[in-house]
Amino acid sequence: MAVPTGTATPLVLTDPGYLFWAPLLTAIPGAGVGGIVAGSVFTDTWAAPWVNLGATLDGSSFEYELTVQPISVAEFLDPIRYVTTARASNIGFALANYTMANLAKALNGAAPTVVSGTGATQLTRVRPPIPGSEIRSMIGWESLDSTVRIIGYQALSSGKVTMDFKKAPSFTGLPMAWNLEVPASGIPIDFFAAGAGRAA
Repeated sequence: MAVPTGTATPLVLTDPGYLFWAPLLTAIPGAGVGGIVAGSVFTDTWAAPWVNLGATLDGSSFEYELTVQPISVAEFLDPIRYVTTARASNIGFALANYTMANLAKALNGAAPTVVSGTGATQLTRVRPPIPGSEIRSMIGWESLDSTVRIIGYQALSSGKVTMDFKKAPSFTGLPMAWNLEVPASGIPIDFFAAGAGRAA
């Protein structure tokens, strides 16, 4: 079959990209507007306190679900309208870097506590927060080609944190499923694209 005239080569998105974490209410990249663009790519960085979460076991996934319900009347067989009744979105991944700081993030807890010592003698503790006192965070993602960004403004890691300890070459990951909530701004998530090609 011949490709119809005018069909452009798809601008695909490949590779797992980069993940970032920040405390709630941290300024977003690009002087607070989402990014600085030149040459059709983001040229700014995710400055502190944004933290690069590092590699994952198998990339990351984003889910967005809109639930609608029909409104029906007796005189019509088809619904006369659909109304939105719920919306949910989340970003999930399993971090390859097994550290106490990442474990604390997975558990929605405060930073790890140094119990005693320093360096090679340091003893560090992570304790899950009391239910109801979990700490919300911000989550960010950027494509490997620096053309797409996703920012979740208020997220809570939920679900089951399963850590499998197995024989190598398997290794233990830290799974996280960040569910996005409505922050004070009323905007739970933003998508940003660099360059006209991604905007088309």
